[in-house]
Amino acid sequence: MAMNEQAATPETPTNVEKLRLLPWSIASEAMNSIFSQFTYWGPPFVLFFSELGLSNTEIGFLFSLLPFFGLIAIFVNPAVARFGYKRSYVRYYTLRKFITLFLLFVPWINIRFGGRYTLLYSTIIFVLFALSRSIAITAYFPWRQEYVPDSVRGKYAATNNIVSQLTGMAAVVFAGYIVGRSDDINRFLILIAIAVIVGLISAALVTRVPGGAPVQLTQAGSRLGETLSTLRDANFRYYLLGLGLVTFANAPESTFVPLFMRREAGLTESQTILLQTGVLIGGLASTYFWGWASDRYGSKPVIHSGLYLRLLLICGWLLIPRGSVATLPIALGLAALQGVTAISWVIGAGRLLYVSVVPPERKGEYMSVYYAVLGLFGGLSQLLGGRLVDLMSGLTGEFAGITLNPFMPLFAISLLLTTLGVWLFYRVSADNDFSVVEFASMFVHGNPFSALSSVARYHYARDERAALRATTKMGITRSRLAVEELLDALQDPRFNVRFEAIIAMARLEDDPRVSAALQEIAIGNELSLTAPAIWALSRMGAANAVGTLRRGLDADFYSIRAHCARALGTLNDVQSAPLLLERLQQAANPGVDIAYASALGNLKYEPAVPAILNLWDVAETQGQRFEIGLAFARILGDERQYVRLLRSVRADLGTTIAQALTPLKSEIAEQAGLLATLTGCIDAFAGQALDHGVELLVALIGQLDPETLKPAEWLVLEKCSILLGKPVDSALEVIVLVVDLLLTTRSRLAGSDRH
Repeated sequence: MAMNEQAATPETPTNVEKLRLLPWSIASEAMNSIFSQFTYWGPPFVLFFSELGLSNTEIGFLFSLLPFFGLIAIFVNPAVARFGYKRSYVRYYTLRKFITLFLLFVPWINIRFGGRYTLLYSTIIFVLFALSRSIAITAYFPWRQEYVPDSVRGKYAATNNIVSQLTGMAAVVFAGYIVGRSDDINRFLILIAIAVIVGLISAALVTRVPGGAPVQLTQAGSRLGETLSTLRDANFRYYLLGLGLVTFANAPESTFVPLFMRREAGLTESQTILLQTGVLIGGLASTYFWGWASDRYGSKPVIHSGLYLRLLLICGWLLIPRGSVATLPIALGLAALQGVTAISWVIGAGRLLYVSVVPPERKGEYMSVYYAVLGLFGGLSQLLGGRLVDLMSGLTGEFAGITLNPFMPLFAISLLLTTLGVWLFYRVSADNDFSVVEFASMFVHGNPFSALSSVARYHYARDERAALRATTKMGITRSRLAVEELLDALQDPRFNVRFEAIIAMARLEDDPRVSAALQEIAIGNELSLTAPAIWALSRMGAANAVGTLRRGLDADFYSIRAHCARALGTLNDVQSAPLLLERLQQAANPGVDIAYASALGNLKYEPAVPAILNLWDVAETQGQRFEIGLAFARILGDERQYVRLLRSVRADLGTTIAQALTPLKSEIAEQAGLLATLTGCIDAFAGQALDHGVELLVALIGQLDPETLKPAEWLVLEKCSILLGKPVDSALEVIVLVVDLLLTTRSRLAGSDRH
């Protein structure tokens, strides 16, 4: 039976209260980022111990203590829960700042007693700091899961990281300035003293954050056993194993990459510290994007994207030039990429943990195991990483164009473990259905940068006109990144925005969510939006809308039936052809019948030819007659040729028809009767004797042998010969259709002369 947690007092804060007080958490984290950059997690701290003469192994040992003490989380969690997550965090978070003060005496110990006692004294400080930090973080994780609402978790993480990155960037610039001013060890002590002051301010700010009340624990069995029972959760096990491998691969970055850049790449101390600015800039530039992406598309696409980028980062470290003018710019670029990958990992893995992996009712047990595993792998990576670098201190030379150095095995192991981590996170249950391939595909379709810009404009639109412009732009970008906003626009209270959203959606490639939303409108009661929704479904090629469109053929309104018929034709739904022909034969309404004919033409359904022929007698407008002619051209002739000729005859009927018929002369050169009639027809049209040209065109049809043509072709040509008795201006589509059919069947005309 699992350990149950019940809040004692005060009551659990509401989401309104949580959202109102979240800025205090962000402010506290911002101050803590300064503390971190000046001390345990910043390059100056590594350089500080390196200058004191500690070896790579000793430095790795010291920094391994910080994560290793995370193992105590599974033992102290029950006590922390009873004492209260907030109270435990604030108390031990503050205590570790006072412990850090004792680092100011490290140089004196080094001078007075030597390196051995310096390591011993530093170890004691690290142990005390790591112990208080581990207790604080054991409380922090379940407290944070409580005070950050899931609906804004990605946004909060992004905002928190942006603010922390900005303050951290300022801290790095300041640290670089202080370290670069002199070679005195006191420059590091100044940073440590400032860090303690800022850290205490951070502790004061976090007291305003709500939640974290003491809990009553009831259990049946061993507390440790109940905590370890979380490992029966297969999804949690996969997450922990992936977390462990990625942590093992990533943890040495803050410790050994600065040393690599200083010793192997040839950067100065101030330049090495400057690289941290690149890390912060990369993180800052990508934080909002990763937070937005995780809330919208889920955690796994963010995690995997970051890990794939990290593989590129490691390759960059392996190939960076040594001691050249390009070293610093390339190192800064890699540092920025490091920041991008680090933030994607923090946001993606954190959101996956809180939203999908850890059940809220057992957050204390799960989070203590999580932190213990994090500490185990993090500590091992620091300890073994430093030892590995020392063991490989004699590694030199060149292999496959890559300069060998003591840090290379460390990077190679990181490359391997990151690859394994990618595979393991595919096994973790996702918080949505988006895969990394689908996520990546959004950035190769359309214009992603313009789409993101349009999305921002949509959210900040001040009035209807601005919202319309943004909605239009989202469609023009043809990017799936704007799908969520377009779906939101369909729910907008402003009719024009909803209408524009439908038009914008029509420009996208087929998307299941968009198709479902448009189908709902297509069968809805808002008739002014029904027609554009049906058109949009056909325009975007929504094959899954066929069922909805077929049902639309029975709609009460003829206009909806017509739009559905045209859409089925556009979607090339061949199975609908018999149904469309049946409706056409019922002759319900001329406008709808023209739509049926157009759809059947799109489907190239030859059995529909006789029924479509009857429409020519009831067509009321030239546009309808043009569409009937197009249906025949699609079924029997050449659509492209028909449209091209129809465009040309509007400017010059005679010349266009004469030029189009001329190639037929070579096909029927041996048929004297046909050739004479054709030649006379061409000459008449060329001389603008249009009525005479039409008479000869009718005569030409009469000379054809029906046996050389398909029955449907002959049926259409016979009907055309009758219709050509009308004035030329009202029979343009008939003339063009006859020419189109003659050109399409010209290979069979050689034996057509019946005279």
